[in-house]
Amino acid sequence: MLNKTVGQIVKEMAHSYGDVEAYVYPEHKIRKTYQEFDQETDELAKAFLGAGIKKGEHVAIWSDNKREWLLSQYATGKMGAVLVTVNTNYQQAELTYLLEQSDATTLILGEEFKGSSYIDIINAVCPELSGSEKGNLNSPKLPELKRVIVMSDNDYPGIYTWREFQQFAQQVTNEELESSLAALDPEDVINIQYTSGTTGFPKGVMLTHHNIVNNAQLIGDFMKLTTEDRVCIPVPFFHCFGCVLGTLAAVTHGSTMILLEQFEPEKVLQAVEQERCTVLHGVPTMFIAELNHPNYKNYDTSSLRTGIMAGSPCPIEVMKKVIHDMGASEITICYGQTESSPVITQTKPDDAIEKRVATVGKPHPGVEVKVIDPVTGKEVPTGEPGELCTRGYLIMKGYYKNEEATRSAIDEDGWLHTGDIAVMDEDGYLAITGRIKDMIIRGGENIYPREIEEFLYQHPAIQDVQVVGVPDEKYGEELMAWIILKEGEQLEEQALRDYCSGKISHHKIPRYIEFTSAYPMTASGKIQKYVLREQSLAKIGDGDLVSFEGRKN
Repeated sequence: MLNKTVGQIVKEMAHSYGDVEAYVYPEHKIRKTYQEFDQETDELAKAFLGAGIKKGEHVAIWSDNKREWLLSQYATGKMGAVLVTVNTNYQQAELTYLLEQSDATTLILGEEFKGSSYIDIINAVCPELSGSEKGNLNSPKLPELKRVIVMSDNDYPGIYTWREFQQFAQQVTNEELESSLAALDPEDVINIQYTSGTTGFPKGVMLTHHNIVNNAQLIGDFMKLTTEDRVCIPVPFFHCFGCVLGTLAAVTHGSTMILLEQFEPEKVLQAVEQERCTVLHGVPTMFIAELNHPNYKNYDTSSLRTGIMAGSPCPIEVMKKVIHDMGASEITICYGQTESSPVITQTKPDDAIEKRVATVGKPHPGVEVKVIDPVTGKEVPTGEPGELCTRGYLIMKGYYKNEEATRSAIDEDGWLHTGDIAVMDEDGYLAITGRIKDMIIRGGENIYPREIEEFLYQHPAIQDVQVVGVPDEKYGEELMAWIILKEGEQLEEQALRDYCSGKISHHKIPRYIEFTSAYPMTASGKIQKYVLREQSLAKIGDGDLVSFEGRKN
């Protein structure tokens, strides 16, 4: 295990690989070496200190993948403020909750995101802001919040421009910065990431330098990253995928980050071709969008060697296409959750192809796992499904200001209970078959949506599929499939039923089918199955849903 802080890692890379490109923003024609990256983040760390922000203070950051976000991540890693990552999709109520719950003293924000004005939202949350002296906000609703900084040089009342914020660096000497860096402990919390909040209010996961530096190091080791690799990162920074599997895994190995502010499939393909990327990250829906883009075949992705598909279950057919069509022959699957820094298991490039497409690999070194019966707490036999639990260096310090939730997630022996259903094979590889709460019980039979989805993905007309459970008087629950067809394809319900018949058990054939053009998604690209369930219930309630048997519900 490395016993280093985020800031120390940047210093080491600048010393060893100063002339290697650290990051590239193709959209803005920005290229910086590790030496320049180190200097930029030093200056920004001094600005944090000069603005009066102290070690341990909470700094919330709310934006897409802008350069200022990247620099703030590593500048706070040098001076010790805790970076609180904010979901880009948040609106007024969610932002208010996060700022209040996190005790953030500072908010760094972009001007807007996908039509939402962040400036308007923060002014609605803090109407006192426009009449406040910059850096001296006094909000009864958010008493801890003192300063707001915008990632632009446009002037807004009560808000520091980015240039004004940078000028605070002049008040701090290099010696003072060095002293701050030396005072940091790898066990200090450096990051608070809020869970998606699909069940109840989001919880702030406290992660230390030790948690994320070691996780990033191991992720990159599994991928065999070097200074020759160029890592395309279109996943959002606010999520662990972006800032740990993405930027930090690259930085710990001196690799070059190729960065996109927002995910657009064609921009990703352009970046891969133009920058000769060797690594590509994404959640399954991103890879699906790239592979199915009308111009996909116009781009050369032959430079790709590896990458990560993670964030939600990875369809086997999609993995095969990424390996064979895109050329990422060594692509890996990572599995984990924010509470585990986040990666628990990962496949290796030299794993057998069957293991790489059908499992999430083995645990990282230094990580313990077990599969238990969620009712009895006892370990289940090999090959039997149960709840995955993990223990080791990667476990969070806890949920911020939520001891009850922390005790619920981490038992007295230090095991984190993931809530995911897993099966371990005789070789120690794990397959994730779903969430405990997503499991469908039909007439006493446990059905895992992932199994049905994997089968339906093989149909040549289907681009994507999600299966959820809906209430049923006779069986308790029935299956409903939400299907996105490939462009130009058509599929009748009966034809799909015929396709399933004789290939999967009758009780596993979805009773209901709904064709759709898109799924409800989180900003990090995860499909919100709980929203799909709500939409399914609404359709059943309206009585306009026809089952596979052709009967009205």
